[in-house]
Amino acid sequence: MKTVKGVVRPYAWGSRTALAELQGRPAPSPHPEAELWFGAHPAAPAAVDDAAKSDLLAVIDDDPLAALGATVAETYEQRLPFLVKILAADEPLSLQAHPSAEQARIGFAAENRAGLAVDDPRRNYRDSWHKPEIVVALSDFEALAGFREPAVTVELLRCLQVPGLDSALGMLADAPDQTGLRTVFTTWLTLPETMIKDLVPQVLGGAVAALENGESRFAGELRAVLELGEAYPDDPGVLAALLLNFVRLRPGEAIYLPAGNLHAYLRGTAVEAMANSDNVLRGGLTPKHIDVPELLRVLDFAPVSRDALMPPVEALGAERIYLTPAPEFRLSRVELDGTGLHHASSISFDMPGPQILAVTTGRIEVFVPGGESLTVECGDAVWLSDDDPDVIVRAGSSHAVFFRARVPH
Repeated sequence: MKTVKGVVRPYAWGSRTALAELQGRPAPSPHPEAELWFGAHPAAPAAVDDAAKSDLLAVIDDDPLAALGATVAETYEQRLPFLVKILAADEPLSLQAHPSAEQARIGFAAENRAGLAVDDPRRNYRDSWHKPEIVVALSDFEALAGFREPAVTVELLRCLQVPGLDSALGMLADAPDQTGLRTVFTTWLTLPETMIKDLVPQVLGGAVAALENGESRFAGELRAVLELGEAYPDDPGVLAALLLNFVRLRPGEAIYLPAGNLHAYLRGTAVEAMANSDNVLRGGLTPKHIDVPELLRVLDFAPVSRDALMPPVEALGAERIYLTPAPEFRLSRVELDGTGLHHASSISFDMPGPQILAVTTGRIEVFVPGGESLTVECGDAVWLSDDDPDVIVRAGSSHAVFFRARVPH
């Protein structure tokens, strides 16, 4: 077992306070800090406390069987199949979706044949892997995720009272299913720029008027659209946001995003676990490359409810396990009470395979009975290899919370 130091990713939408405060560093930070990566992704492998190896990727590459176990190493081509992040958003992220495993494999091979460099900005597929993901809120967290039931979207469009939306409203009313959603989304995403510049201000004006008139059912959706329109006034993604569920998570609540789910995180701090991939197809709210035909091939237009996005949770003592169908990862939240008055003060793990324990509150002590031990502070993590002995984790402070990522059986 080894202490892991995450790598900060300084994207423009990040927070200047959340990650710094989590790690006990001076806040505000000099630049926005968007994500803290704990994993072995080649773009930003986490540093490890190891005299012989500098980062987790090097540890795994040195002895994949010991690090991952035979089954994981064989199944995932000697790669750690998951990546854990702490995400801190002060501004909205781009509207995006991730491909299925087959789409990623085909797309990556096609772009390789086309001669696109892996870092080419026109590239959609930077590897051949899919990227299902789960996000668990650490603070109040807001997102747009999944296409809303069309009948409900018709009601939202009606409350805006914008004549420029009448054709879309009619299409959804006539085809309240994924066909109608695909038609409206495609129409909006391919509108001429002059029409976007005319329609988006109308939508924003309608949102303001609806809120001033006391609209409450769609208040979250309308405020989100106003925020997006202010940041991206000429972007069709502002219109596309009208089709998506508005989701507000409280700490500990989660949403799971499978392949093809169109989403945009708006604000808040959360833990993310995902398949170890960097494949993103963008649909708006960004100056980056948008490949509309490829995006349309990847998107799943089947309507989904907010509740359906939230994975079931299985309680196992102090551990709350978020159950998803993703084969690469299983994420759980563990809360320990150092006083022993309200919750368990320790928990033991004997599961095979690689694991990462990321501390988000207090500190933890990880030890092998009769053997070595580590004290891990908030904002750091622990790497457990497949060949590590069973460990016990106990609270090193009065209150400790950590997230455990592993490969499910």
